Amino acid sequence: MRVLYLGGAHPSSTSRHRADALRRLGCAVTHLDPQEAIAAQTKGRWLGALHYRTGYSLTRAVVESWLQRQLHGKDRFDLCWVDSGELLGPKAIADLRDRAGYVVLFNHDDPSGPRDRLRFMTLRAAIAQYSLCVVVRDINVAEFQSLGARDVMRVWMSYDEMAHRPLSPQAPVADIYRNDVVFIGRCMKGEGRDVLMHALIEQGIKPAIWGDNWFSSAVWPALQPYWRGAALSGQDYVDALRGAQICIGMLSKGNRDRHTTRTMEIPAAGGLLCAERTDEHLQLYVENEEAVFWDDARECAALCKRLLADPALARNIRLAGQRRLLANQVGNEDICRAVFKRLNLA
Repeated sequence: MRVLYLGGAHPSSTSRHRADALRRLGCAVTHLDPQEAIAAQTKGRWLGALHYRTGYSLTRAVVESWLQRQLHGKDRFDLCWVDSGELLGPKAIADLRDRAGYVVLFNHDDPSGPRDRLRFMTLRAAIAQYSLCVVVRDINVAEFQSLGARDVMRVWMSYDEMAHRPLSPQAPVADIYRNDVVFIGRCMKGEGRDVLMHALIEQGIKPAIWGDNWFSSAVWPALQPYWRGAALSGQDYVDALRGAQICIGMLSKGNRDRHTTRTMEIPAAGGLLCAERTDEHLQLYVENEEAVFWDDARECAALCKRLLADPALARNIRLAGQRRLLANQVGNEDICRAVFKRLNLA
């Protein structure tokens, strides 16, 4: 199958992971990154912020011209997979429909939600042009339909079968990644992640924290001794998850999360998932058998103390979580196969 893939190409991005999953399934993938088209227009902090907040409406023509140049002389594709899609307007997608049998949008953000409405203005204008829109929230289905979507498919957020597995499960983990409790993620304004970490520390838990923007927290002086560094990717990310006894999973309330990619990536890497309790988390894992869940910092701290005091229990939950993850079929290859089936391309 010949696939035109439009999305981020950085090796650590989930977009790149999905493109690689398509290749593993035998597809001949032509990968183009639309961000390259607007590199000059978004150079610098202020220009980047301008186009982000105007929904990339001012760069549509630039992207359309770039796309025509990139595809000039190329044969027709069986499928065009657009990952994220915030840079591609109605004209660009209409042109892609002339070049591919199907044009699919995959977006695991919340483009129809309130937080990022400005960022995804161009995407929403193009939704009616796609053959299929793939979303990761139940609430997005009706919202996309109201925007004129022809077909909407809801899937779980995914992990990558190659990128998120340890290169060797028996290989030793560097000392810096051996921790009782770990949280890997950005400190986001208004989300309370720093408040939760601070509360855990006050209750005797010593979390290792990786991620950006933590210095902006009002409780940074208390968090600083536990901050290990900026965001992790690749095998470092996997090792930090599998090297910890417990991996904390937090949601993005502004993104209306009920589960996240960490929900899948933590068990995939060999970690024990300890996440906020939601209806979707309870659908994915049996509580206290395949993962553990909490409603507040006090319950989270109590779970951490219990598991750290009982390594055998923690190991059993960790292994059961890995088995359940595989049974759930929520890897990138699984998601790609599901899309093929929906389009009768399987």
